[in-house]
Amino acid sequence: MGRRVALKLSGESFADPALAYGIDPATVRRVAGEIAAARAEGHEIAVVVGGGNIFRGLSSAAEGMARADADYMGMLATVMNALAVQDALEKIGCDTRVMTAIAMTEVAEPYIRRRAERHLERGRVVICAAGTGNPYFTTDTAAALRASELKCEAILKATKVDGVYDKDPRKFPDAVRYDTVTYMETLEKRLGVMDATAISLARDNRLPIIVFNLFEQGNIRRVIKGETVGTIVEGGN
Repeated sequence: MGRRVALKLSGESFADPALAYGIDPATVRRVAGEIAAARAEGHEIAVVVGGGNIFRGLSSAAEGMARADADYMGMLATVMNALAVQDALEKIGCDTRVMTAIAMTEVAEPYIRRRAERHLERGRVVICAAGTGNPYFTTDTAAALRASELKCEAILKATKVDGVYDKDPRKFPDAVRYDTVTYMETLEKRLGVMDATAISLARDNRLPIIVFNLFEQGNIRRVIKGETVGTIVEGGN
């Protein structure tokens, strides 16, 4: 049997690279193809999706709203992305289940840990949407939570860059990339891997976080297979 992993896809994973918002079918198909290829090799994959690509377009409407209401809007955006991934995966023959932390039984199953485990064991890609179901928690924290609950070997954090740097490599050409970094270093140096709650949850459950470039062809499949890609966050408890 292959690895069981939690793949965290931010909203940018679904967007047209030129626009940075919306859902781009070609981008979703590429991501789905790599997930399906890894699943075909025997790996068990729980995908946790963000919603920034949709919610960013609604941010002006949310301005001035109560934080909880705005967070619920963001959770609904993640469900749209989850359905897009499900459609792309099933069109290429990969069995899936979308499971949401907020009940909406007409479009998805409610997230139930034991049911999610059975789906993984039966070869289905489980797509987790609506974050934790609670405001004030990010989808990164949801990824750490689901990975812990489902006994995943690692959290795979897909980003725009090829690992963790001491500063933003898109702004600073002298930025230095880490091959490995500890949980505490990411918190103390504010390296922006995930929010502090997600990092703490991963640390407490000894879950390595692998940060890699989503937009390099084949990276999703390689990192799921366990190849050395990107930066590993672990240790230093």
